[in-house]
Amino acid sequence: MSDGTRERVLVAMSGGVDSSVAAALLKEQGHDLVGVTMHLWDASGEDKVGRCCAPEDRDDARRTCEALGIPHYVIDEREAFRETVVDPFVRAYREGTTPSPCVACNQEVKLGRLATLADSLACARIATGHYARLERSDDGTPLLRRGVDRNKDQSYFLHGVAPSILRRMIFPLGALEKHETRAHGQRLAVPNWQKKDSQELCFVPDGDIGGFVDRRSTERGEARVPGGVMRTADGEAIGAHEGVHHYTVGQRRGLGLGGGPVRYVLKILPDSAEVIVGSDRDLLGDTVEIEGAHWLGPRPTTPFEADVQVRYRHTAARAVVTPSERGFVARFFTPQRALAPGQASVVYVGDRVIGGGTMRRASMSSPTNEPRGEAP
Repeated sequence: MSDGTRERVLVAMSGGVDSSVAAALLKEQGHDLVGVTMHLWDASGEDKVGRCCAPEDRDDARRTCEALGIPHYVIDEREAFRETVVDPFVRAYREGTTPSPCVACNQEVKLGRLATLADSLACARIATGHYARLERSDDGTPLLRRGVDRNKDQSYFLHGVAPSILRRMIFPLGALEKHETRAHGQRLAVPNWQKKDSQELCFVPDGDIGGFVDRRSTERGEARVPGGVMRTADGEAIGAHEGVHHYTVGQRRGLGLGGGPVRYVLKILPDSAEVIVGSDRDLLGDTVEIEGAHWLGPRPTTPFEADVQVRYRHTAARAVVTPSERGFVARFFTPQRALAPGQASVVYVGDRVIGGGTMRRASMSSPTNEPRGEAP
C-alpha cells in the first residue's frame, strides 16, 4: 500500500484506538474506506453488554467513522462467536485444557466473515489494527511477520488465518510502536486516541474464568464441573478443589493450600478430577506435540530448526520441529516452563510465521540426535 495505489478497503473497527488509527492512516493515504464493527457478545442474563463490542465501543467506532467521513456498519455475529469461540472455550476448560480463544476468533469468526462481507461491499482489501506485518513472496504467497513493537506483536494470533484471506490483509500499525500509534491518533484528531487498552478476555471482563465457565455451563444445561483432589506429583493428597476449570498449568495463585512450599499446577486430570501440583522446577518440559497444524506455505516434510512460541507472552525458543501429516512435534534445545495443553504453538523463522497448531501434550524426553535441517 506504500506504492500510492488507492483501493477500496474494509476496515474492522472495534472501537479501540488501534483500529481507529489504522483507519485514519489509510484515509490519509487516500483510500476509499468502509468501517465495519462486529457485535460479538452480550453478557447473558444481564442488561449490560460485555466488554467485547460494548455499546460505548460501537459508539467510539461510529464517532471515528463520522470524523473520517466514511460509512459505518455494525454486523451481528453473536451466534457465530458463541458457537465457535465461547462454547469451545468453556468445553476446553471443563476438559482441563487452556484454550487460545483469540486465535479461534481471528481464524473462525472475524477475518473469514469480514472477507465475505468485503466481497459484498466491493472491497478489494481488509484492514485491521493488529500489530503484525505482511509481505508477499515472488509467487504471491503471503509472508506474515512479527510487528515492530514486540510488546504488542499479534502475529501469534494470526497464524491460522487462511492464506487466501491473508493475501487481502493490510496491517497499517505493523511498523509502529504503540506510542507512535497514539501520536498518529492525536495528530489525525481520532476521537478516541487516548482510550485505554483492554487487558482481559473480551467476554470475561472480570477475569474470573472459573466463574464464567460455571455460569455458561448452567445456561447450557450442563452439569456443574465436580470438585476433586489436589495431589503432589508423587500421589500425596494435600487438598481439595472445586473443579478443574479453575486451574491452568503454571498457576500459582488461588490454589488454597495455605502455608508450606510454593506450589504450581503441573497437570490437570479431568477424568479423575485431580489437579497435580509441584515445584517450579517440575514445570519444565522440552517436547510438545501439536495437532491441527496450519502452514503458511507448503507443508514441511522433514525436520528443521525454528523458534516456537507456546503462548502469547512466551519468548519463542529454539527447537527442532518434526512435521507429521496433521501436526508436528517440537523439541526445545532448552526446557521451557509451563507448557499448557490447549494453547496455540506457533513456529517462527526469524520474524516470519511458518505455521502453528494446538498443543495436545507436553513432556520431558531423553536427548536425541535428531537432524537439524533448514526451515522452509
